[in-house]
Amino acid sequence: MSLFANLVDWTKITFAPLGSFGLFALAFIESSFFPVPPDILLIILCLNDPGNALLYSLICTLGSVLGAIFGYSIGYVGGKAVLDKLFKKEKVEKVHKLFEKYGFMTIFVAAFTPIPYKVFTIAAGVFYIKLKTLIFSSVIGRGLRFFLVGSLIMLFGNNIVSFIDEYFNILSLAAGIIIVIVAYVYLRKRSLKDVKNKQYEDYYY
Repeated sequence: MSLFANLVDWTKITFAPLGSFGLFALAFIESSFFPVPPDILLIILCLNDPGNALLYSLICTLGSVLGAIFGYSIGYVGGKAVLDKLFKKEKVEKVHKLFEKYGFMTIFVAAFTPIPYKVFTIAAGVFYIKLKTLIFSSVIGRGLRFFLVGSLIMLFGNNIVSFIDEYFNILSLAAGIIIVIVAYVYLRKRSLKDVKNKQYEDYYY
C-alpha cells in the first residue's frame, strides 16, 4: 500500500469519529498544508446522515475557506522562501504566471478542482493577491464543490459514491477549464469592445 493510501486510512480513522468537528478540522488543514482532501470524510458523514448532507457541505466549505485564509497568512508572512521549501520551483513559477494572467479564476479553478489547493492559498499570500479575492474565490469554488458532493449523496445515496470516486475529479477539472475558457473569451470580447468604444470617442469627440 502506498504512503498516500496509508495517510488516507489514517485520516479516516483520526477524523471520522470526531464528526462535524473532524470534517471542519480536515477541511481547514487541507487548504493550508495537509495533502488529503476533505471530500472523503464529507462522503462518509453524508452517507451516515443524508438528511444533514447540506449542513456537512456548509461545514466543509467554512473550514476550507478559513483554512485558505490561514494558508494565505503563511505565504504573506513567510514570503517566497516558504513556497520554495514546500513546493518545487517549477510549480511555484507556474502558479505565479497563472496569478498574473488570470487572478480570480486561478484560485476558483484550484478551489473547485482536484488541483492541490494549498499551493494556491499560500502562493496568494506570497504574491500579494488581495485577500478579498481569495475569500470570494474560495467561497464560490469550494462551496460549489462540496455542496455538489453533498447534494449528490443526499439525492442518490450510496449508489453515487462509485461515480464520485471515479469521475468527479475529472469532471470538475473539465468544468473548471471550460469556465476559464468562457470567462477568458467574455473578458477578451469586452476588452476589445472597450477599445473600439474608446477609438470611436477619440475620433468623434
